[in-house]
Formats: sequence, C-alpha cells, structure tokens
Amino acid sequence: MKFVFYTHSLVSDWNHGNAHFLRGVMRDLIRRDHVAVALEPANSWSRENLLRDRGGEAVEAFHRTFPELRSLAYGREFDHEMAIADADVVIVHEWTDPTVIAQLGKVRRQGGEFTLIFHDTHHRAVSAKEDIASLDLQDYDLVLAFGETLRQRYLRAGWGRNVFTWHEAADDVLFKPLPEVDKEGDLIWIGNWGDDERSGEIISFLVEPSRRLQLKTAVRGVRYPPHALEALKKANIDYGGWIANALVPRAFAQHRVTIHIPRRPYVEALPGIPTIRVFEALACGIPLISAPWDDVEQLFRPGKDLLFAKDGNDMARLLRDVLCDPSLAAELAATGLEAIRARHTCHHRVDELLAILAQIRATPVSEVAL
Repeated sequence: MKFVFYTHSLVSDWNHGNAHFLRGVMRDLIRRDHVAVALEPANSWSRENLLRDRGGEAVEAFHRTFPELRSLAYGREFDHEMAIADADVVIVHEWTDPTVIAQLGKVRRQGGEFTLIFHDTHHRAVSAKEDIASLDLQDYDLVLAFGETLRQRYLRAGWGRNVFTWHEAADDVLFKPLPEVDKEGDLIWIGNWGDDERSGEIISFLVEPSRRLQLKTAVRGVRYPPHALEALKKANIDYGGWIANALVPRAFAQHRVTIHIPRRPYVEALPGIPTIRVFEALACGIPLISAPWDDVEQLFRPGKDLLFAKDGNDMARLLRDVLCDPSLAAELAATGLEAIRARHTCHHRVDELLAILAQIRATPVSEVAL
C-alpha cells in the first residue's frame, strides 16, 4: 500500500515530537515493502525555527541519518489532489492547516479511493477545543487519538465518525541501549520549556533536586527564556540547546538516569498520555523517574519499568537511590527496556494501524466498533 502522511514536519524535530514517531512508523512501513511519503508545509514553524537555530546543516543531517525517508514540501499552489491520487491511506496530522484538512476531506467525499485518517497527538482538544471543533472532519474515515482519554474526548464531542486509540511509541531501531558509550554525567533531561505549561514543575522536579544533590546534570531542549536559563546556571546545570533526535540515544547513554516532567494539560485533563520521550528513554535502557501522571491505561508497571516521584523532595530521594544503588539502576533499566520491546515500539504501532485499517475496510461504517 501507499501511505501519505501530512505532517507539520518530518524533516524538523525542533519542538516537534510527532516527527520522532512518524519517522519510526514510516521506516517500519518501508521495511514491510509499503510506500510511505510525507508532505509538509514549506514554511512550517518547526522547520523555520530549526533553520534559524542551526542552519541548513541540520536539514542535511536529517537526510544523511534517514536516507530512506522522503518528504515533499508544499506551498499555496500545491496540487494536493494530484499528490494523493495513487494513495491507499492518507494520514493527516492535527497541526495541518484547516483549509488543507477540509480540502482533503472534499477529495475523499468526491470519490477519492483512499482511507482518510485524522491523527491527533496534542492536547488542543482540551486546551484549545474551539480549534479542533472547527475542523471539518465529516468526510474522514477515522480518527487516531494518542490516548484513550483523548479518544473519549472526540467521542463525547462528536468529532469524527470512528475514533481509535493509537499511542506513540519508540523507534527501537534508533532508540536502543549503547553499552559501549562511557558515562559522562549523572542526570539528563531532554525537554522543552515551552509555554509555561510545566515551568514550576521543571524547577521543582529538576532544578532543585539537581542543585541539592550537586549532580552533574545536562539539559537539552528549546524555548528556554532568560529566567529559565539563569535558574539552570545557578544550579550548575549544563544547558546545550536543541539536540537532533537521532543523537538522543547517545546522550542518554552518557548519563546514569533521566526524568520525565509531563506538561500540565496532560496531567490535569488527559491522564494516561505519557508523550513520546518516556517510550524513547526506556527503549535506551536508562533508569527513568517521573513527576506525577496517572497511567490509567496501565502502559507501564510503576515501580518496575519506571519510578514515580510525588514531589520535588521525593524526586531528590529517588535520584539518590538510583545513583547510589547500581543494582536498582540496572533492574529499572532492564524492566523498562523489556516493556518497550514487548508492547511499545513503532513496529507494534504499525501492526495496530494495519489491524485498524482491515477492520474499517471489512465492516460497514454503521457497525464499526469504537
């Protein structure tokens, strides 16, 4: 089959985590002898910020790292109908321009012989619900939501005809343990500051525990305002800015422990959605300690695959435990890796996607199980 993915960007992962997952899914489809192509706006926010931050070399590095992946950039005059004419499946990410979303639905309504899918991997369904409610999804065959609570939100609001849960996952061809890499530091956190959705939590669960324990800590990510950079500096935390996702496995391997700090909208309104960094960290075999979030779908085994800290003091205690107890660290790394390999790789998600497509195509629309 031929899969066409409309994405905010495949080439740039600058503050754009969905690119990580999409790359892994496309690579797995290609390994199964399917055709997978991405379409992205030429002036996407992520791509423009990447070019401004790191220049054209970052784009060239993407092509060197992922030579099998193909992404076409489109502008205002792009012929979308021609681009999807021979597609079997078209998957449209929720950051796609609403006019393009509606145009693709029109093509489907007028006889397009492809399965049209809307894919939501963000929290706007609760944090900016008017944006999602205004999208024209009536001609989409199904919706993929990256968590059960998000799926339920779509069902309650009547957005889309058929809604399925499709979690993100780790590309375990890229994200894997690198035991040959020497440890250079204690703690690493890879995450963006963003729009003050977790600024207090970053201070409580990262900056203060690192300062109190006098850890050798590294932070990689973007959109850190001056006051955030000053807080990192005062805690003697090394800030390195953006890191290409392909380099993250080595960065994890150079450190002894990592943490997860979820954004507030997920904790408060969309429980059960850990976002992709949890999957990627565990796939690399690094012990993971998380700030609180409710794993309502039981994706992981708390206390075995990862540890949960109740607050900043608890985070400091757990960091000390992991760093001072090699057997505990090794056990966490092993069980977390086991969980990913058993259930949460891009290969698993492609299996799920193909099963959903088979169900949709074999069952009358009125009888599709939600």
